Amino acid sequence: MNLHEFQAKKILSSYGVPVPFGIVADTPDFAVEAAEAIQEKTGSDRWAVKAQIHAGGRGKGGGVKIAKSLQEVRENSSQIIGMNLVTPQTGPGGKLVGKVLIEQNIFYPGESEPLEFYMSMLLNRATGRVMVMYSTEGGMDIEEVAASTPHLIFTEEVDPRVGLQDFQCRKIAYNLKLDGVAHKNMQKFVKGLYKAYMGSDAALLEINPVFKTSDNLIMAADCKMRLDQNALFRHPDLLEMRDLAEEDPAEVEAGAHHLNYVKLSGNVGCMVNGAGLAMATMDIIKLSGGEPANFLDVGGTANAERVEQAFRIIMKDPNVKVILVNIFGGIVRCDRVAQGIVDAYRNIGSINIPIIVRLQGTNAEEAKVLIEESGLEVYSAVLLQEAAELVTKVLQD
Repeated sequence: MNLHEFQAKKILSSYGVPVPFGIVADTPDFAVEAAEAIQEKTGSDRWAVKAQIHAGGRGKGGGVKIAKSLQEVRENSSQIIGMNLVTPQTGPGGKLVGKVLIEQNIFYPGESEPLEFYMSMLLNRATGRVMVMYSTEGGMDIEEVAASTPHLIFTEEVDPRVGLQDFQCRKIAYNLKLDGVAHKNMQKFVKGLYKAYMGSDAALLEINPVFKTSDNLIMAADCKMRLDQNALFRHPDLLEMRDLAEEDPAEVEAGAHHLNYVKLSGNVGCMVNGAGLAMATMDIIKLSGGEPANFLDVGGTANAERVEQAFRIIMKDPNVKVILVNIFGGIVRCDRVAQGIVDAYRNIGSINIPIIVRLQGTNAEEAKVLIEESGLEVYSAVLLQEAAELVTKVLQD
């Protein structure tokens, strides 16, 4: 589950990680009030106005602006709230901005030069350890840094059985070329970040940039955070942070019907039971010359109603030219799936998309009879290769 920047920073703050003082606003008037409150609390006479969407690269699309007066806070927030923000991570469709984060200015003059770093934490699945990735080149695309100056990217792996050690924090601060107070503050920052990562069951925690102020404070100037969906049962308070408006409507609807659905950009709709079979089905579609339009696993306990809902969701995608149903009846019964297909035809009405059906396993014969007696015009396949050939044929016709 992805979080907004202001939500992620709230979590970081609860673990003692320093973040700039900020207030979320959904109207220009409230944005000005927020700026006044920030000025009263921090003395800041400049403010960052930051669009809140589930995507990075906001500054490149005009979603992050610096305001030097309350009038500019109003003007900038008026421009950003309601805009369709297009960034390298949103795709060409962009995302509608519903709120902005107003934050205090952290680029103030002082005894030393402000610096920006990059830091992220995620699981290294190959080693089963938490990987801390960091660089002196903060505020830039880490992919660009990795391609052009890979020697400036460092990694530190943490054994979850013992946790982050003091010597590792010192090593990170040293590699970032910090000394004195900034060196000590960076150690505290990394410790707090690790506690936040582990305590919230995060799948990804990325700070770009980690900011060293002119008086040697270390802050999370930005934050991208994704929580492990499978661990949310332990965090009902964090689950409340879910913003359905930021998610694909079809994926939200699928989740409500206990369907595992991910929208893709292809032309062949897939309905399969089991993640492994779904992946194999998408592979065979690619080999046959098609492109999967989705990943959809109806699960091992699928019934006719769930199958019908799966059909409805797939058919909402205008790019789908053919639907491939590939069910291996183990726990799920093929006749239940067949009944769902029949019900979908009857309840949805006219279906002009060709459907290829491959049902094998428990009650496959009964399923075949159900479909044959329904009078539906579907393509039937026994082998997966046959299904792939039918996909090719239908797409070429």
